[in-house]
Amino acid sequence: MNINGQEIKVFAGNASKDLALKICECLNTKLGDAEVGTFSDGEITVNINQTVRGADVFVVQSTCAPGNKNLMELLIMIDALKRASAGRITAVIPYYGYARQDRKAKARDPITAKLVADILTTAGADRVLTMDLHAAQIQGYFNIPVDHLLGVPILAKYFKQLELKDLVIVSPDLGSVTRARNFANILDANIAIIDKRRPKANVSEVMNIIGDIKDKNVILVDDMIDTAGTITQGAKALKDFGAKEVYACCTHPVLSGPAMERIKDSVIKELVILDTIPLPEEKKLENIHTLSVAPIFAEAIRRIYENVSVSRLFD
Repeated sequence: MNINGQEIKVFAGNASKDLALKICECLNTKLGDAEVGTFSDGEITVNINQTVRGADVFVVQSTCAPGNKNLMELLIMIDALKRASAGRITAVIPYYGYARQDRKAKARDPITAKLVADILTTAGADRVLTMDLHAAQIQGYFNIPVDHLLGVPILAKYFKQLELKDLVIVSPDLGSVTRARNFANILDANIAIIDKRRPKANVSEVMNIIGDIKDKNVILVDDMIDTAGTITQGAKALKDFGAKEVYACCTHPVLSGPAMERIKDSVIKELVILDTIPLPEEKKLENIHTLSVAPIFAEAIRRIYENVSVSRLFD
């Protein structure tokens, strides 16, 4: 693709190659020729096998598990492209890892979301394109432009097609209320909130349901599902409180540890996820449905490339 003499090139690390190929298909362009491998001791090696001088370059890579390896791949690719005189480098990070530590919750806590932002900038990224940051204020941790895409419209569009009756959108905790309200506005539904406390990391305890969910179809909405404890316990509580059918959805399917077993054994009728993180074959269940973010990322890339508004995507 070429506009006003400036060329666009899309490259990918190993974490997001399938998604990058879909994005390139939407853009009617080819994936850039790059090799990302390792030396025998595990160090990452990158070879960019085509010229990028003066080009508008987009590097697609989620920093999902293994997070350290995928983050280093992204950083080394950016460094290689910078040293090869790329005109502008955009780090396309569908899932921005290390975002859960975004503030000092207690003494001597790190703020890894800020640390990663600094490292990306130092490596040579000129801007970042991402989706559903764990906390919106992370955009402010960068000293370069950040385009923040939203997963809610994609998920809501899918559920709208199902035409579910007596629908209530449920926030799994108090921190996700804004997301649930935005979801509910699109579907013209009421919201409810699960009031819970978390004794320690990755352990949650449901306390109460705020709102009317009795004899209703409910959709649990979250930004990510990690060990699936919150979402499956929440689904069980909703059933216990009289919900008819329980659906769930999230932007980032981290799905680590016991997540798959919990989802398989849960009362969730259907879990809808986005492909910001690739789902291996062994993690695919009958009640998990995947939607692609490739079209929206492709359109955002095109808009960045043409220097037009990205925010208009959500008007």
